Amino acid sequence: MKIQLTIQGSSIRGIESLYEEINRVFMKEEDWLLGNSLDALDDLLYGGFGAAKGATQVEITWQDIDISKAALGHDETRQYYLDKLQPGSPFNKALFSEKLQALENGNGQTYFDLVMDVFSSHANIVIK
Repeated sequence: MKIQLTIQGSSIRGIESLYEEINRVFMKEEDWLLGNSLDALDDLLYGGFGAAKGATQVEITWQDIDISKAALGHDETRQYYLDKLQPGSPFNKALFSEKLQALENGNGQTYFDLVMDVFSSHANIVIK
């Protein structure tokens, strides 16, 4: 089964609103919502629940993708990493320090890049 979905990139103003849009598109038939997590997004794209459930191919039209790319760019990613480095956070601080340093040096991935990596790791998903 092939399905077609549309992400409204102009609705994405940061990480939180990215997941709001993902939930709007993928989870409208579910009685629960996806959390703000790249791992959760990856799990969703395997197709076990939500709009992708049972789909053999998912074609996504990402309207205004440049707006999303800018919203999930350097500044938003920097804050994401800084949040991971807060005292008492359970995250691997060495890893996130390294990722922050790479971002600051201009050769690290933005959150948009990370999201696109998750999508591209699923051969049955095409973004247009």
